[in-house]
Amino acid sequence: MVCLKTKLGIIGHPIGHTMSPVLHKAALAYHGLNKNRKQVDLAYLINKIAELDQIKRIRYMTSHPKDMSESLIECHGKNEKLMPFLHLPIQSGSNKILKQMHRKHDVKKYFEIIDKLKSLRPDIALSSDFIVGFPGEEDEDFDQTMKFIDKIKFVIAYSFMYSPRPGTPSANLKQIKLNVKKARLYALQALLKKQQRYYNKNFVNKKIEVLFDRKGRHKNQYIGRSIYNQSVFIENKKNLIGSIKKVQIKKSTDFALEAILSE
Repeated sequence: MVCLKTKLGIIGHPIGHTMSPVLHKAALAYHGLNKNRKQVDLAYLINKIAELDQIKRIRYMTSHPKDMSESLIECHGKNEKLMPFLHLPIQSGSNKILKQMHRKHDVKKYFEIIDKLKSLRPDIALSSDFIVGFPGEEDEDFDQTMKFIDKIKFVIAYSFMYSPRPGTPSANLKQIKLNVKKARLYALQALLKKQQRYYNKNFVNKKIEVLFDRKGRHKNQYIGRSIYNQSVFIENKKNLIGSIKKVQIKKSTDFALEAILSE
């Protein structure tokens, strides 16, 4: 699926939504035939979309480490319309837990992908998601996840406490006590929040370009996204929806940036 707005191309599903397996296969692990009947991948699709003049920015949402091909990684370094932001799930920083989750990646593979991406686009902003309290997760496994987060330094991440689903293999395993899961989740979220707050704070007084795409809650308030997918809000009497404006960041919060138009 490709969603094309006025100046924004989004491939895949918005972050935070439940991922459809069909959508994932169609968009994120995309392989198809071009007009010459040649097999092409997601990087090809992104590059073709970039040829459209009306599309100024491209993002693809919620890929997986196993789908990060060399061509897709290279695309981050060569395609100027592809935004320097990537949501790349990991779930845990422990290889033992990843194996028990039946994930098709490990921590080493993840680090290799990130190293390649940063060598091509040093300013790329990273997002991920984590599950704490999966059956079998010991203190050592959780510590590995915390150290993993501390090393990568995510600009935003989604974290959840494991809950058993009837009919799944993990539901039949010995479950971790609720108070332990809660304590781990709070500690993990505190670290993630600290990283996000630090990242956003570094943008105060800087001038950046923002693509505005919707109205805010208050009168004359408009909300948009930076190239790093940060939420930016501004007060302005003129309608800014669909426009890219240079703004100056005046204030940062944990989840957004407050700005004024830059002259």
